[in-house]
Amino acid sequence: MVTDPAYAAALCLGAAAWLHAERGRARRRGRLLFAGDATVPLDSPERLDASLIGRRIGRPGWRTVRLRKEWLCPVAALVPALLGESLLPLLAGAAAVPLVARRLRARARAGERERRADAVIELCAAVAAELRAGSQPVQALRFAARSTGALGRDEAAVVAAARFGGDVPEALRGAARADGAEGLAGLGACWQVAVDGGAGLAAGLDRLEAALRERREQRERLRAQLSGAWSTVVLLALLPVAGLAMGAALGADPLRVLFHTPAGLACLVVGAGLEAAGLWWAGRIVRAGEEP
Repeated sequence: MVTDPAYAAALCLGAAAWLHAERGRARRRGRLLFAGDATVPLDSPERLDASLIGRRIGRPGWRTVRLRKEWLCPVAALVPALLGESLLPLLAGAAAVPLVARRLRARARAGERERRADAVIELCAAVAAELRAGSQPVQALRFAARSTGALGRDEAAVVAAARFGGDVPEALRGAARADGAEGLAGLGACWQVAVDGGAGLAAGLDRLEAALRERREQRERLRAQLSGAWSTVVLLALLPVAGLAMGAALGADPLRVLFHTPAGLACLVVGAGLEAAGLWWAGRIVRAGEEP
């Protein structure tokens, strides 16, 4: 059985080095693929042939496998598994993969939502600036949409509606259904008021931009105020790890007790359940405070 902590640490370091080397080889393969080799045209099917890429790097038929962040959970579980001589940490690490993946996807969606909201603010500012420079509303909207990318997949529909006399406000309201692009509904309302009532579109966009910026700043202030609460949640999550480290420092061998004794297994199950419930409840309270 493996009992040497140095051997466990060396094994983990070796796994991390192998993963880093694989990422480096993937980057080199990508650079070779898109390097613009004069002997192979960019539009040639041979350019995308995996066997050709393999010959360039000396590994025929090698396929690139991208490591996702959630798969680091079983890798991190190797340390307690080797130190405690048990498969339970590996099983827990494997079970945590879908949960961590869902959390990472939610964080990616939140980041995309914020980037889209910022792009909408830039779109309003760009359209107003183009209008003041003397451009027509259709030209201003087309230029701002291309430069900011705020319309996303709906850019073609909105630009076509603006260019060929379609219903631009309706197209903007359709684009506003995307997560984070709610400000486009205000842009559509300003456009409709300017067309129907003859009001100045640039002035309306200035007020809309100011309102959207104020909303973003308010969200950032609220997030800054809640950063202390999130720090408390993280601290609570790390307390069991600190307790295990203190027990190991005192020579109590807590991992062996937890993984190889009935009382330890019972404490492990109850403690893990209470830890998960506490983190979920604390996170729910903080997320409720983040809601507008």
